[in-house]
Amino acid sequence: MSKMELAFAPAWLLADLIAAKKLSPVELTERFLKRIEELNPTLNAYLTVTGDEAIAVASRAEEALVKGKELGPLHGVPISIKDLELTKGVRTTLGSLVFQEYVPDMDSIIVERVQRAGAIVLGKTNTSELGLSGTTENYLGDACRNPWNREYTAGGSSGGAGAAVAAGLCPLATGSDGGGSIRIPSSFCGVYGIKPSQGRVPRYGGVSRPAPGHFSQSGPMARTVKDAAILLQVLAGPDHRDVTCMKETPPDFVAVLSHEVRGLKIGWSRDLGYAVVDPEVVKVTEDSARAFEEMGCGVEEVDVALEEPFEAFWTLFSTNAYTSYGHLLESSDALLTDYVKYTLEYGRDVKGSSYARAIWYRDQLQGKMERLMGRYDLLLTSTMAVPAFPIGHRPQRIGGREVDPFWGFVAFTFPFNMTGQPAASIPCGFSRGGLPIGLQIVGRRGDEATVLRASAAFEQSRPWADKRPPIA
Repeated sequence: MSKMELAFAPAWLLADLIAAKKLSPVELTERFLKRIEELNPTLNAYLTVTGDEAIAVASRAEEALVKGKELGPLHGVPISIKDLELTKGVRTTLGSLVFQEYVPDMDSIIVERVQRAGAIVLGKTNTSELGLSGTTENYLGDACRNPWNREYTAGGSSGGAGAAVAAGLCPLATGSDGGGSIRIPSSFCGVYGIKPSQGRVPRYGGVSRPAPGHFSQSGPMARTVKDAAILLQVLAGPDHRDVTCMKETPPDFVAVLSHEVRGLKIGWSRDLGYAVVDPEVVKVTEDSARAFEEMGCGVEEVDVALEEPFEAFWTLFSTNAYTSYGHLLESSDALLTDYVKYTLEYGRDVKGSSYARAIWYRDQLQGKMERLMGRYDLLLTSTMAVPAFPIGHRPQRIGGREVDPFWGFVAFTFPFNMTGQPAASIPCGFSRGGLPIGLQIVGRRGDEATVLRASAAFEQSRPWADKRPPIA
């Protein structure tokens, strides 16, 4: 393979070539590190590159091959880790000046499992500060830039992961999603990402003070559905250190990819009853939703008719953020971005009665979605209300209507953090300006398998992995 072919080869193929001793983990790692060296100064996708450590691990992976040792599912495959995950002995900034020199003495569960699977960690990808924004700007350096147009945002908070996968700076990435943070950059950067059901991937290890984990889930980002399924299999499953995680063993996510989708009942919603959406995005995603009819699925438009859920979401999200990081307002105020200070101050001022009402709203929303998903196997929406936009210019108007620039563009993502359902963003087309557009595929809680199965069928019907951004 040429250097370019290797950079954009699917992770599953790289793993197969390595296992067959047709590809050297050291050579592969060196090529990705060289590509990061060339392109990261332009994209700012990585905050920390662990070149020496990666080569050392790749050398041990190569030695294991020679000795015929048992191999993990990602043996020798390079991967990036979002910089909200603790990495033992490697700088973990959380996208913040406060933690710019912090080096943990432990790995998070995510990192433990990635390493156990044999993957080679290339470095830590850029994130909004503390993961509290839907775009990736912080005080550690330049904004993370979109490989399709470097003046545009890559999204957030897993913006570095989205940009790195899209630009061929890694074949796989871990992200995390508390309000859309996997799906936003996946849609904006034209890659595949799935937020698992709440509790499917356990969480343990952090620098914050303990707070309820209502919404956030770590998950995979990749250029193919099969790669994402493999990584999700690695990440998912119970761990006694997380008392809130699902206790059952997850299904075989890779095996379900070949299962038939004919006969699935699918609902399509253009606005969830309250969202304002760019007409171009609606057209591209609705046309894509209808593609499932060609596969033998029943697709019908549904009147979801949700009441605007952001106030309840933000009450819970910001209060939990304040519980974890509120002490920084006193100790490190001058080092915090404005959006972090806004979030923490909002959470600080939430009254107990408002928090209780927000929990009540969340419970009602969960019940409403459970009833809806009793009628449908999947729900489809646009992932984002707009394509990516210029850095620092969140849309104040969409489709001729005024929206809140803080959350209007993410109107489709955070409700499914509140309900705990699995939700994926899959590339489905481009805007007139050449920017990717994502289709959101939402499943019943605990049913990532059907989301992945439908994603694989759509990928086969409308392949996108051969489409590469200009930065490539």
